[in-house]
Order: sequence, then structure tokens, then C-alpha cells
Amino acid sequence: MLASAATDPVELVNPLMGTASKPELSNGNTYPTIALPWGMNFWTPQTGKMGNGWAYTYDADKIRGFKQTHQPSPWMNDYGQFAIMPVTGKLRFTQDDRASWFSHKAETAKPYYYSVYLADADVTTEITPTERAAQFRFTFPKTDEAYVVVDAYDKGSYIKVIPAERKIVGYSTRYARGPLPKNFKNYFVIHFDKPFTSARIWSGDKLVADVTELASEHSGAVVGFKTEKGEKVGMRVASSFISEEQAELNLQRELASDSFDTTAQKGKEIWNKTLGRINVEGGSDEQTRTFYSSLYRMLFFPNKLYEVDANNQIVHWSPYNGKILPGYMFAGTGFWDTFRALYPFLNLMYPSINREMQAGLANDFKEGGWLPEWSSPGLANVMIGNNSASVVAEAYVKGLRGYDIDTLWQALKHGADNEGPMDAVGRKGVKYYNELGYVPYDVKINENAARTLEYAYDDFAIYQLGKALNKPESEIAIYKQRAMNYKKLFDPETGLMRGKNQDGSFQSPFNPFKWGDAFTEGNSWHYTWSVFQDVNGLVDLMGGREKFVAKLDQVFTLPPTFDESYYGEVIHEIREMQIANMGQYAHGNQPIQHMIYLYGYAGAPWKTQYWARETMNRLYKPTPDGYCGDEDNGQTSAWYVFSALGFYPVTPAVPQYVVGAPLFKKATLTLESGKRIVINAPANSDAKRYVRALKVDGKPYENNWLGHAALMRGAVLDFDMSAQPNTRRATAPASAPYSLSTDGAR
Repeated sequence: MLASAATDPVELVNPLMGTASKPELSNGNTYPTIALPWGMNFWTPQTGKMGNGWAYTYDADKIRGFKQTHQPSPWMNDYGQFAIMPVTGKLRFTQDDRASWFSHKAETAKPYYYSVYLADADVTTEITPTERAAQFRFTFPKTDEAYVVVDAYDKGSYIKVIPAERKIVGYSTRYARGPLPKNFKNYFVIHFDKPFTSARIWSGDKLVADVTELASEHSGAVVGFKTEKGEKVGMRVASSFISEEQAELNLQRELASDSFDTTAQKGKEIWNKTLGRINVEGGSDEQTRTFYSSLYRMLFFPNKLYEVDANNQIVHWSPYNGKILPGYMFAGTGFWDTFRALYPFLNLMYPSINREMQAGLANDFKEGGWLPEWSSPGLANVMIGNNSASVVAEAYVKGLRGYDIDTLWQALKHGADNEGPMDAVGRKGVKYYNELGYVPYDVKINENAARTLEYAYDDFAIYQLGKALNKPESEIAIYKQRAMNYKKLFDPETGLMRGKNQDGSFQSPFNPFKWGDAFTEGNSWHYTWSVFQDVNGLVDLMGGREKFVAKLDQVFTLPPTFDESYYGEVIHEIREMQIANMGQYAHGNQPIQHMIYLYGYAGAPWKTQYWARETMNRLYKPTPDGYCGDEDNGQTSAWYVFSALGFYPVTPAVPQYVVGAPLFKKATLTLESGKRIVINAPANSDAKRYVRALKVDGKPYENNWLGHAALMRGAVLDFDMSAQPNTRRATAPASAPYSLSTDGAR
């Protein structure tokens, strides 16, 4: 099984990992995504009701349809969706009537192929995707009453049946996050390989007589067939945000005359090529499956919103002004989550797709006036921070070129200096932040301390980009100065970050276990470590290295106490921390995920090695309950994949990775250039999780960080693993990774 990982890693992926979730408790909040990497359209079986963000949950008994989806998470919900469902016997088309019992025992889920037996219909449905199209294959029983239902969803939709062409066309307009331009439509075209014996249109819960097309609040169609036992009916489907004609073009271009099996084989090859860029060896079957299942989750978002027109030009429908415009566009990610490790991973392993994403961000700014901190598909008013600064700066600092960086530089400065049209765009509280150096606690701006800490790091990212662009010091010095604003919220009395009032006094009373309020989906124990740009400065504030390490240790030794009063209920992120049995360490959410790697800044890297392995062992499995909180568009998976390789990007806008300890005996990373990073740890085991020594390209290496440029040239990392921690290696102050306050001091 494991020997095939290099050639067939897609077969080790479990798309059901994380699907045993619900609003009260997330084990990933994922759905089985049947799609190609970064594809425009995804497909998933749908167990939830129309409009329910929990589209597929593992403990459900019935499937209501097979949905084309663009959903990044249940909390963000969906846009541009429609559903397809086979039925037999009595004509049933509403989502409840057409639903069928199913079993996971009769379900096959792979990234490039999905199959399930629908018991009530006695039909097996198979799906295989391309980037903007898909093929379905329905295996029917012997019946004169075989049907396929097409549901264009509510909130305004259109459907037309063209029996002479064995074709259905239509569009849906439903979306969860807005506003979007009034002309938002997801156009679809569907071709069958068998003539219809009947064709009906429906609206809401009623059939509509004597029409072949309908625009209504909730439109749908049902086409019928006469089938023999075991007969396979093929269906080809594609969609477009541009037009019905473009949807047809997408279908013809991506499916051509390929058979179902050919499309599936092509999809398998694409997945194996993309996943196979990393080959891990010498882990357990469970570890290897967890690794590739996590890597699979990292290769979807943001997904392509662009299409290729009849002239072979890249074009997109703009979610900002509704126009069809040239160039790239992506959607479906929140930078608050993904700036931390997902984008760093793209810059390392898949820089060409991030180059497209950066070009798309320039178009976001030109068309919408802002960078989207959450795109779904336009500006969404969710989460905090101005972390587009990190995503843009990091790509350029790590060597990406070939896109409009001048426009992006203007976009970063604009976002840093202005409040946006909604709280989550630009910088909420920017006037306070620029005047006082922090967003005050007592001016009715929620999550103010978290905003301050994130803005300070974002200012650092802008400063880093400014330096890389050779901007004059007179233009960029202010961002370096503001990068130190984190110090204004440090409370020497508690040794933690604390909200501060407009008059300079700290908020009182202060409960460091209170979630929300001054912080975002976490408490002070989680957000205190959000000083990515200057960990050494935080070490100094806490009284030196020993006290800093002791404070880190406390995160794990404190009980999982919490105060949920800000929310009025125990939100799922709190519950996930509480049940993990890791104290205040809340790995199921993003703010603290880098914290384990901070030990190396203070001379205790072996504690990073211990806790990274503990977290991988305890909190990740390739199972339906395999995550410890929201997977969040690749970020929680990226933590695992980086950690399993033995390093992590604590400060994305700095071209360094903090050293941890690898999980596998060997890992080979094939870069886009063809060069390789080979990570050897032959003595690695669960008992031997500590790094006794590290050699880079055959030479002893004492630093606690790896340089991005050195890795991109190709490198061999030899880890000598031990059952006992080496408390001397990489402990000198000079071995620590980058911090702004020591920049140039060593």
C-alpha cells in the first residue's frame, strides 16, 4: 500500500475526512469534494436541505441530490449551485420526495470519482469531474419510469428542456453572501446520451403543464427514460458565470468526445501528478493517508472563477461590477485563515497557481476598489484583519513575478489606510489605530485587540514588500513603526495581551479565558502569541527566554477553562478546545496554530518537536471525524502537511521556515523547477521524535530556521532522530528565526 504513494497517492485520499460534523461540533466541516485542483466547479452528494451549509454530513441517511457547489465552508454557504437526482417509479421531484436512503458501505469517494447506490430508486450514480464540467453515469433498473430531476434551486431560477437535442439548459441565481451584481447567474447546460420519453417542468412543489421552459422563484425539470436492467444512462454537464454559450463551450472543450472512464482516468492522472509532487515514505498507513487527505484539502481554494472564451482568452465575470472582463479571478477563501500556512505552501510547492491568484487579486482591486479579505465570490463581511497584506507581500518576497505588483502595492496601502465598505474590508478602526497605535476597547469596535495585533503584522508585511520593491524609506518607515504596535497591548501584570481603552488604561475587569470580546474566536491565551513579525520582542516583554518558555508551557498545563458570555453560548470552537485534552491549546481554530513553533525562538526547540508530534498524533486522522475543528479552506490541513515535513512558516512575509521535526522517515518534494528537497529521517519513529542533529546538504546545521531561497535551489535535509531531546542544539540566540527587533543585529 505505502509503496504506491509516489505513483498513486490519490488512492490514499479519503474525501470523507472531516464530514462527521455539525454546527455544534466541527470535526472538519468538510464535504466530499469531487473536483480537480482549483477547479471552477465542484460536485458533492447532498444530504442536507437546499440552502443548508452542511451539504453533506456523514451521519445522514438520505441523499437529496448531487450538487454543483462552490462552497468554501458551511458557515459561508454556497453560490451558483444546482442539483441533479435520479428517481424511479412515481415521478417525485421535491427535495424530500426524491430523497433516497443510502449506505456508506455502497459509497465510493475519491477526488476524481464518486459512486453511490440510491436504494429507494435502485439506481447507482457515478460522477467524474473536470475543472468546469462533469460526467454522470446512472445505472437504472428495468423500468418505464426512470427519471432524472434537475433542480435549479430557489431565489430565482430558469430551466428549459430541449428534447430534440436531449438537452436541458438553465441558470440559478442563489447565493449566500453578498451583495453581488444584479446579473449574477450560474448558467448550466446538460446533455444526455439517451432520448427522453417524457419531459416536464416544475415550479416549487408543482408540475407546470404544457411548457418546456420556465423562469420562476424555484424552477426545475424532470426528464424520463425507459430503461433495461443495468442500463447506463450518461449525462454531461457544465456551467458558466458568463453565459449559456460559454457553458456549452466549457462542456465541449473539457469533455470533448471523452467517455466517462476517460474523463475519470484523466482526473486521476491530474490528481496523482499534483499530489505526487510530495512523496512520503516510512510512516504508518494511517499517517500516510492523513497526509494525502490533508494535501487534497489544500488544493481547492481559492478556486478558479475565470473561464476561457471562444478566442482562447482568459476572461471572467466580475463579482464586483457584473462585467465580463479579461484576466484571472479566483474566489472562495478567507485570508484570516489561509495567510498562515496555506499560501506559504502554494509559494513553496505550487507557485504558478499563486501567480494566477495574485493576478486575480490585482483585478479584484481594479474592479472592486478593495482586496477581498473573504471572497465568496465578491466581498464578504466575515472575520477581521487586513491579511491580504500578508498574502500579497509574501508571494513577492518569496520570488513570484509576472503580475501587476504595482497595482497590488497601491491596494495594500489603500487597505491599510482606510475603512472599507464593510467591517471586514480595509481596516475597521483605522483612525484610532493610526493615532493611538491600537484599536481601543471602549469605542464599540468588536474584537479590537485581535484587530490591533493583526494590523501590526500586516503593517510589517507591507514594510517587507516595500523594501523588496525598493520603495523609499520615507514611504515605508511608517509601516515598520506600526509593526511594533503589538507592544501597546501587552499587560506586564498578567504577561498577556489585553484590550486597552482610549485613555490608555487597560480594560477592566479582564478575564484571560474570555472568548471573543477583545479577541476573535479565541481568548487572550490564544491571541497573545500573534506577534509573528517580532517573537523576540515578545520574549523580551515577557521577561526573557525562560519566562517565555514557561508561558508557552502554561498553554498546555492550564485547564480548558472558558468564558463564553460574549457569545451567549458555547460556540463550537470553544467546545473543540475543551474536549481535546490539551489545556488551553485550541488547535481547532487558527489564531494559536503557530504557537508550538515559538519555542525555538527562546532556546527550547525540542518542545516544538514534542508538541508538533503530539498534535499530529492526537488531533488528525484520515476518518470522518479526522479534524479537530473547521478545516478552513486548507489552513488546518496545511499545518499538518508542513509539520509532517518538519518545518513551518511562522512569519509568512519572511522567507524563512521554523524547524520542527519530520513525521516520516523520508519525504521528497519535487519543486516546479524540477529541483528536489529531500528530507531524510531514517531513525524516525513515534518514540524517536526529537532532533539530535540536522545536516543541510551534508553540513551540520545549527539554525532553527530554513531559508526559502536555499530550499528553492534544492536541498537535502538529514535529521538524526533520537528518543531523548537534545537540549543544546539550536538553542543560542543567534540560532533563532527572524524577528523585527533583532533584524540587522546578527
